[in-house]
Amino acid sequence: MKYHEIEAEVYYLTTEEGGRKNGLLNGYRGQFHYDGGDHDGGQFFPDFLENEMIELGSTVSVLIRFPKRQWDEIHSGRIKIGMSFLVREGAKVVGRGRVKRV
Repeated sequence: MKYHEIEAEVYYLTTEEGGRKNGLLNGYRGQFHYDGGDHDGGQFFPDFLENEMIELGSTVSVLIRFPKRQWDEIHSGRIKIGMSFLVREGAKVVGRGRVKRV
């Protein structure tokens, strides 16, 4: 396997709350932010079809995939069940999440 997957629940902020202007699709690559650092991780939505848009203002189940090497070198042992994180685009917060499974 080339990646390590965690499960989380994420609330994506509305435009009025300072979030994105458009919804999201499977494979979204917002930055996973915790402990002061941003990390790349693809976001996939198991409860939605491949081309189905995730509406802003929704709380959804998300599978976040980190490259295996990144997981082993950076995240293993640091990402814990129940921890909070942000989804960011640059310095802009577009979502708030909680880890459900590592």
